[in-house]
Amino acid sequence: MFNLAILKDTIGIHPSNFGIPPETALIAELNKKYANRVLHDVGLCVCVFDLTEAGEGKVRYGDGFLYYKVIFRLVVFRPFTSEVILAKVKSSDADSIRLTMGFFDDIYIPSIYLPQPSAFDPNERAFFWVPESELTTSTELLDTDVASRMYIDAGEVVRVRVEADEFHDDEPGPPKMAEGVQVKQEPKRAPYQIICSIAESGLGNVSWWNPSQEEDAEGDVVMEE
Repeated sequence: MFNLAILKDTIGIHPSNFGIPPETALIAELNKKYANRVLHDVGLCVCVFDLTEAGEGKVRYGDGFLYYKVIFRLVVFRPFTSEVILAKVKSSDADSIRLTMGFFDDIYIPSIYLPQPSAFDPNERAFFWVPESELTTSTELLDTDVASRMYIDAGEVVRVRVEADEFHDDEPGPPKMAEGVQVKQEPKRAPYQIICSIAESGLGNVSWWNPSQEEDAEGDVVMEE
């Protein structure tokens, strides 16, 4: 889930920080620059792990900053494919379930990765699963007895398997034009998304498989109400 990435950069230290040990000042500046930032094909940056190399500081003409060429290790969040993780349901719509881990909210379960048969209940704004049912269509499933449905409600802790991750680099800018006509812009996507599945035994709501562990699972996932 968390990995170490090795990066290179040139970091400037303000003259007001010259009295601080260089390593401490450099780590502070690196954290300001990288923490909570998504790097394409790397992941979500969490914090600097350590400095592996720092060159001699050099002053550039004009600003008085002391610049260091550094090589450092960065803690990044990027679960690997097939990894099983715990998250909490944030919201649902007819296409997918959105999950959160407290510090990261762009985790999705598309409807094709739900246990079958399942359907979206527009009144409850939640998906539900009907175990051992032979029904296949949403219309049929919405006519079933509510007591037979196993809902995936907002706030539920779920165990999911990572299927893939996606990086997007949607460039900002003015509306695009084609032959004088404004082109409809696609909704801006999050820079990093994780696609998950719960279509296997043992996945889904923690309470489905072992109700006694639900309280413990909630403690394993840092969430903010």
